[in-house]
Amino acid sequence: MKQILITNDDGFDAIGLKALVEALSPIAKIVVVAPAKNKSACGHSLTLDKPLRMVHVDDDFYKIDDGTPTDCIFISLNNLFKEGYKPDLVISGINIGANMGEDVTYSGTAAGAMEAVLQGVPAIAISQVCKDRCQDIKNGWDFALAKDTISKLAKKILDNQFPLGERRFLNVNIPPIKKEDCKGIKITKAGYREYGNDTHRHHNPRGEEYYWIGLHPLIWQESENKDCDFEAVKANYISITPIMLDLTSYDDINKLNTWIKE
Repeated sequence: MKQILITNDDGFDAIGLKALVEALSPIAKIVVVAPAKNKSACGHSLTLDKPLRMVHVDDDFYKIDDGTPTDCIFISLNNLFKEGYKPDLVISGINIGANMGEDVTYSGTAAGAMEAVLQGVPAIAISQVCKDRCQDIKNGWDFALAKDTISKLAKKILDNQFPLGERRFLNVNIPPIKKEDCKGIKITKAGYREYGNDTHRHHNPRGEEYYWIGLHPLIWQESENKDCDFEAVKANYISITPIMLDLTSYDDINKLNTWIKE
């Protein structure tokens, strides 16, 4: 039976992770290795300054104390599976909140997928975009569209092959709508988001300063490129963006060579 390794950045007890397990259990053997606590926006961070403890919770479910999604994937791929064997697919999510455009550089969800492809395993990052987070919490999250989407994508990959080359992963964003209102899937480019500079300075009882970073308001930039992730989700499409880890700006190499010689 095919195996899927799952992680996330919202923590081991996150409802998105539970929804992901429910969606994938009928099609593969599931192994879960996730951070014990919420590690949202931790990026592709690897813990090198302290030891990490992997706790066996139940069956094939594990959590790593103080670990990041990158830690979870790195440790599990190199220690949890038999030597010479790796899972058929890694899926990171279901994240609560969008991971579009520059979000990917902050995202622990995306980082879980990044680490997997660095280790040679196909990977998907999946996120549920929120319309009104407070209202969603009050009414209960609707993962029907996300679960249906990831189940079909995973089955397609397991039955055939991963559609991308090395060091590339799929970044999936689900619009905040009911399943029946979805217009379909769009293959997209990463868009652009303007982050707010909302930072609050406070003082603790000892008079020491501390800060809360809010990153709000988050503004989706209007784009003439209707093929970007933001535009697709806004139009009630599922966005699937192929992400590559090569960050080289190839268009600037010749320009830079000329500049450095001047």
